[in-house]
Amino acid sequence: MGIEILGPVEIVKMRKAGRAAANTLAYVAARIRPGITTADIERWVREDTARRGGKPSQLGYKGFPAAVCTSRNSVVCHGIPRDDELLVDGDIVNVDVTTDVDGYHGDTSATFLVGDVKTEAVQLVEAARRCRDAGIAVVRDRARLGDIGAAIEEQARKDDVRVVTELGGHGIGRKMHLEPHVPHTGKRGAGIRLRAGMALTVEPMVNQGRAEVVFLDDGWTVMTADGTLSAQWEHTVIVTATGCVLTTAL
Repeated sequence: MGIEILGPVEIVKMRKAGRAAANTLAYVAARIRPGITTADIERWVREDTARRGGKPSQLGYKGFPAAVCTSRNSVVCHGIPRDDELLVDGDIVNVDVTTDVDGYHGDTSATFLVGDVKTEAVQLVEAARRCRDAGIAVVRDRARLGDIGAAIEEQARKDDVRVVTELGGHGIGRKMHLEPHVPHTGKRGAGIRLRAGMALTVEPMVNQGRAEVVFLDDGWTVMTADGTLSAQWEHTVIVTATGCVLTTAL
């Protein structure tokens, strides 16, 4: 399947879906605190997504059992919300929201600090956001896909964190996951050329320790191999002639 190029009408729909996802994430962010469960986050996402006229894109995707991914501490991504998973003082937790509005998708995530968090964890979360922003900064028509990964790697080295290589971003539009795969490591000038109208996610996962990850038997949850913390931030972006539009920015 080729890479989808969005026209003006489709871009308006993507921006609507992205705005819905971003607002739901902000709704959850205002409620993150010690003592809640990741199942509480799941309930809030379902309720707020419905209020905004959307559907949770993740729910039922390849059998995924929840409306949101909640990835806490050493969970890299795809954490499944649970009634018995309590957020406690000092945790970090990534909340990954994807919303389907009228058949188009917006995908965004943020890593939140829960209560009083150690300096090292705060630094990791801030580094993850800088890595995402570094990748987004090079997105424009005629840039190469490898430019994104190279920029993320360069920022990660400055911040002394490791980029997860086994997972990446993706194309997005009328489906939640489309071509191309977006690696978060790479070489400048390598890979396909980006074209105005392409939509994709930039969502680097960075670890305190080694880059290696392990996949749990539930078929979804990914954890750091060495048990250290991991953090992630994500935006959906649409390539333009001079840069990109962030559909999931408020």
